[in-house]
Amino acid sequence: MAKALKDKKIGFIGSGIMAEAIVSGVINKGLVDPQSICCSDPYAARCEELEQRYGVRTTSSNKEAIKDSDLIVLSIKPQVLPEVSKALLGSFDSDQLLVSILAGVDSKTLKKALGHHAVVRTMPNTPARVGEGMTVWTATDDVTKEQRNMAQTLLAALGQEVFVSREADLDMATALSGTGPAYVFLFMEALVDAGVHMGFSRRVARQLVLQTVKGSVDFALQSSDTHLAELRNQVTSPGGTTADALYQMEKGGLRTVLSKSVFAAFQKSRKLSNVISDQE
Repeated sequence: MAKALKDKKIGFIGSGIMAEAIVSGVINKGLVDPQSICCSDPYAARCEELEQRYGVRTTSSNKEAIKDSDLIVLSIKPQVLPEVSKALLGSFDSDQLLVSILAGVDSKTLKKALGHHAVVRTMPNTPARVGEGMTVWTATDDVTKEQRNMAQTLLAALGQEVFVSREADLDMATALSGTGPAYVFLFMEALVDAGVHMGFSRRVARQLVLQTVKGSVDFALQSSDTHLAELRNQVTSPGGTTADALYQMEKGGLRTVLSKSVFAAFQKSRKLSNVISDQE
């Protein structure tokens, strides 16, 4: 699978944070030669930064970035798609693969806006910047097996990837894993504040919390056959400190708040998809 991108050229329409994460991932894993990557960005300073940092080619022209590219990553902000698509409509070759990381923009909208049908739609998350991302993706029927392998190899460079056959599942992925890091950061922030309230310095409280969360995740991954409730029970002694803490969390409706929050994000994702679709 790692050879799927060998000798392939990759073009980036937009060179923001997530685009850079992909560039960094594929280069660090030796999947493509830096000179096989061309990134477009309207800002000269950003182009120069990417050239110096990764040795890639850059341009201010989106059409130049996709020229002769086997795989094209669409990594602009969703709200500028109407403007960008007008300039690119009809510019794609039939054998090129388009990989979109635009939140809330479905394949139907992309195909109509860009006049291209071989589309892979993805939902990555920010830990991709350190190679620990979780990306959920799907592909249109026009994407060949070889192109799917290319997409899978590209996304695996960001961390883990999961293919789904139903595009509607990407709205659920947006709510659960796409925005998931924000939930985790808020939880950790609250724990650090609790540590400071008890008397720890913020530096020490932060160290305790981050390592506890990291260690717990690693332990859960190594105990994949064990239900999370059982792992929690292993730490909860009858009448102990953990039992008292968990009682207060359940009393405060932690599970319900989390469930409602994720579902609210899910509904918002579906709403945004409809809004952007209507704009096209």
